[in-house]
Amino acid sequence: MQAWGLTDPGCVRVQNQDAFQIRPFGEDSVLCAVCDGMGGAKSGNVASSLALDVFIQEVDRLRKPGMTQEQAGQMFRDAVGLANATVYDQSRQFEEFEGMGTTLVAAYVEQQMAVIANVGDSRCYFLNREGVRCLTTDHSLVQLMVQRGELSREQAKNYPGKNLITRAIGTESGVECDLFYQPVQKGDCLLLCSDGLSNLLDDQEIFFEVVHGVNKQLCCQRLLGICRERGAPDNVTSVLIVI
Repeated sequence: MQAWGLTDPGCVRVQNQDAFQIRPFGEDSVLCAVCDGMGGAKSGNVASSLALDVFIQEVDRLRKPGMTQEQAGQMFRDAVGLANATVYDQSRQFEEFEGMGTTLVAAYVEQQMAVIANVGDSRCYFLNREGVRCLTTDHSLVQLMVQRGELSREQAKNYPGKNLITRAIGTESGVECDLFYQPVQKGDCLLLCSDGLSNLLDDQEIFFEVVHGVNKQLCCQRLLGICRERGAPDNVTSVLIVI
């Protein structure tokens, strides 16, 4: 099992408020997470890095080899809860951090099991030779309108309120994460990314670069290159896990 990641401010923004971490546990287990901060110039960066650090450390503390998927899911709930409380407390204590928050998408893979947690509109894709599937559901205004039938998926791509999210780490005293369980086998891939990537590439483009790209180690760089060619108005982050 291997994992690579890359983050970049993009072509417009000076500061990068995205963050990612890859935490391997031996040869057959890995934890990866991506956060996309929001708030003022300083606070978005603080929210993403703080939430990420707390989340990774808490999973590291709670993790036990051979967990059931239910146990791994509860581990993620607890880690998300602590990350949320930590960011929320900081936002209440310091005026310059008021209103800060961050998305979080994380995957824990052990042997043939993957557990994914999601808060916000950063995504996790599952890919293999048979195709690509987005495992997560965006917590966004646009996704809510699509689910209600008020927008088509095509209309949603260019909707003005596309960046408005309905759930985030640190904006309220409590938060609920979505959990997804995905069986995996050798050759399967998981791609975690911020919306700076998913807003610019469609599923088939991601599928082509991940599955048919010559060098998996350079996949995140290729994805970033496409985003930059298209103007990259937002920070771009991706993490690729190859089972």
